[in-house]
Amino acid sequence: MLHESFKRLFWRTFDHIDQAAAWFHVRPITVKRWLSGEIDVNPMAEKLLIIRARGYLPDDTRWQGFRIDEEYCVIVTPEGRRFSPKELESWALRFDEFHALKRMYELDYVPVRSNVVTPLPFRGGRRLKEPRSDTVTKDKKKAYRKAQAKRASK
Repeated sequence: MLHESFKRLFWRTFDHIDQAAAWFHVRPITVKRWLSGEIDVNPMAEKLLIIRARGYLPDDTRWQGFRIDEEYCVIVTPEGRRFSPKELESWALRFDEFHALKRMYELDYVPVRSNVVTPLPFRGGRRLKEPRSDTVTKDKKKAYRKAQAKRASK
């Protein structure tokens, strides 16, 4: 990273030299020397600055636009929505409750995924031309169970 780009990113990320010194675990005089160009910036400090500026998220296209707000301890989406860690943690419980209710009341509505936001990078270009299955009705499921019961009783 060039010295000027480091300085520009540094002042966009930090408000005070003392705040940056605490973040990098160095003395404030070291940060001043980095900014003045007196000594070369530690490569690890450059990486940490980039990570902090990006909001701690990995350099992957699926995380583009997301960031972490340290002050409020939330994940911020590209649209500006904020999610707290407790809210994200509760989604797994809600998901399990939802599927337990579906099993209990035999609700077999399976929505077709039509809006996949970002394709996964490891798919290798293999894409489905059309969905493999559609919504399963209760009648279809009952007929399938009857056919399975007949096969099992033979």
